[in-house]
Amino acid sequence: MSTFTCTGEPVDPYSEWIVDGIRRTFSNQGYEYLPNPKDDIKLAFHFVDRDSPRPYRRKAQGTFVVSIVESRSTPREVRKEAYPYLIRSLANHLMYVCHGEEETQLYFLTPEQGNYSITFDPKKKDDKIFDKIYERLEPLASSQLVINNDFYENLPESLWYGDEITKSLSVSGKKLDEMNLLPAPFPLKEVLPERDIRHLNKLYGIGGLSYGNLSARKNKDHFWMSASGIDKSKMSEVGKDFLYITGYDVGKNAMKVNIPPGIKPKRASVDAIEHWMIYQEHPEVGAIVHIHAWMDGIEATVINYPCGTVQLAESVANLVKRAPDPARAVIGLKNHGLTITGTSLDDIFERIEGKIIPEVPMQ
Repeated sequence: MSTFTCTGEPVDPYSEWIVDGIRRTFSNQGYEYLPNPKDDIKLAFHFVDRDSPRPYRRKAQGTFVVSIVESRSTPREVRKEAYPYLIRSLANHLMYVCHGEEETQLYFLTPEQGNYSITFDPKKKDDKIFDKIYERLEPLASSQLVINNDFYENLPESLWYGDEITKSLSVSGKKLDEMNLLPAPFPLKEVLPERDIRHLNKLYGIGGLSYGNLSARKNKDHFWMSASGIDKSKMSEVGKDFLYITGYDVGKNAMKVNIPPGIKPKRASVDAIEHWMIYQEHPEVGAIVHIHAWMDGIEATVINYPCGTVQLAESVANLVKRAPDPARAVIGLKNHGLTITGTSLDDIFERIEGKIIPEVPMQ
């Protein structure tokens, strides 16, 4: 049975109604409520004080945190106003409850800047709103995150300083950087104290907010990929900027990465599991690019699973399989961005030139 908790102090009777409704609905759906959560609790709803936002300090990577913040006005720019609360509370998801004169808007925000809302009448206090909250959040909270890496110091010496593929990644990284596609409107250091940045890095290996990732196939089973949280315009070092991905260990739930000896490596991008699945299923795919942007007329995933989850990887891989040409597919990730396959990195950037929409449409 999955476990959950609710923390923080509701500020008024309306806030208490929200927390009580969430607690009751998730309990009715089979979740076990723990007022004193264990280290490996699955889901935490964390009520945040607007004036002094404090994080829920999860002790396990698998804990999915939803922060709840209330506002007494309707925001002009919801992402600009609400996103700092998502980051400062170290949450996976933010519920931003905005009370207007006639209606209440409940916005859901993701780290990739995805946002969508539910409108309801606060005077009626209709409990059906909690069923909608459950439908939105439960698939995300129950998804399986793959962010651990197993590093092996057995990269062949001939690859210690890269090869033609890493050179192509470096060139493409500069192209990606020129697109200026950030998943957040500001760097982490502008909204988080150093202590919280260290906590994020310890849990997830997040060193900054990146603007996508790219990879290219080396052979049947292995591929090179950009590391997590790096400056894509300055990729040069194997083990730090370029990582050699050799597989996925199901038992350990970890990506397998080969590095040169004596290197303190960067972590693989959280999207490595998605790239791995696509390469495994489609030998004709030679490269993959993921960006936080959009294109018109594309098929997209139905559920906005978090980055780095098996469920998101499977959803994208299935859409690639259904594409007319899996080797040259453009797949939308709901409220998130694009995954683009190609025969090569040059092929991908040639196909998307002039077609990228920086703003991801939200549903």
